[in-house]
Amino acid sequence: MKLFVVEDEAKMARLLERGLREEGHQVDLAASGTEALEQGLGVVYDVILLDWSLPGMDGVSLLRRWRERGLKTPVLLLTARGTVGERVTGLRAGADDYLVKPFDFEELVARLEALHRRGAGHEALTRLGPITLDARRRVIGRDGAEESLTAREYALLAELAGHVGEALTRTELLGTVWGTGFDGAPNVVDVYVGYLRSKLRSVCGDAVTIQAVRGVGYRLAVAKPPRGEA
Repeated sequence: MKLFVVEDEAKMARLLERGLREEGHQVDLAASGTEALEQGLGVVYDVILLDWSLPGMDGVSLLRRWRERGLKTPVLLLTARGTVGERVTGLRAGADDYLVKPFDFEELVARLEALHRRGAGHEALTRLGPITLDARRRVIGRDGAEESLTAREYALLAELAGHVGEALTRTELLGTVWGTGFDGAPNVVDVYVGYLRSKLRSVCGDAVTIQAVRGVGYRLAVAKPPRGEA
């Protein structure tokens, strides 16, 4: 399995990473909700292990953001909060399972494996007019022609694809794709839009385009197929 572990306690994160790797799984780590937001949306994981107590954006708030953005990956919520009310809160926020600390590592692995089996069919392909966005392989393709995307390119295209025809501001795109703590060059969105435009043009010409909206930002546009085409 490819797992995403979101845990701010360094010792616990290292133990989880080592144990899960010894079980044969791939593991990525994040230590805060802000850091995990973009990575969870931009990389396809089989299961996410999410700690409730995170600095800045807590685990439940992060989970709600993910679900609002359409993330379907199974999530196991890890927490020291064990009351019925707290479990209900976590499950209603979008958690698929709930494990209270302290826990047995073998039980954790068994629950992760069960979630993987349950969520094995979650959608990895998105249709954008004539092209397909493959989340697992991070490629866009049409009729055998493909272009690979970097993790950041995929995250940006996925965000635009979730709002087809709707203008998103550069600030919104920066916050979602690069994170609210990003302090790099302010034109990074424009640079990556340029990368995506080139790859979209290579695969589908002008059938799917990223349009600049003056004074606002960008929107994804999907051209209607000619009459007689599906």
